Amino acid sequence: MLKTLTALILGGALGAVSRWGLHVLIDSRWGGGHLFPWGIFVVNVAGCFLFGWFFSMFEGRPWFSNTIQLGIFTGFLGSFTTFSTFGWNTLELLKSGHAAMAIGNVGASVVLGLLAVWAGYALGR
Repeated sequence: MLKTLTALILGGALGAVSRWGLHVLIDSRWGGGHLFPWGIFVVNVAGCFLFGWFFSMFEGRPWFSNTIQLGIFTGFLGSFTTFSTFGWNTLELLKSGHAAMAIGNVGASVVLGLLAVWAGYALGR
């Protein structure tokens, strides 16, 4: 249990710092004065790429324990961007022949996510 918590904490800390650092780097170089959120956009796309790359590299490797998986996917990528998990879950639905569910996941997540942000903001005001 201690190894699992340590992996999550270390991965989460590295992911959070990486997210902040990349976001600040992108916005300071290319995002200043633009309405489009380039920093977060790049973080989300990079997180999706890393999720797919790490998963394909480590899949089926005997040394790729649950603790390492939790540290990388839930810890690091989970704090770097949860968008990567959303992308992976949608890809899994597509790969398993559930295109309608994949489209539903994308549509519902975007629409309900935006509604939830609006509702939370409105309630807080």
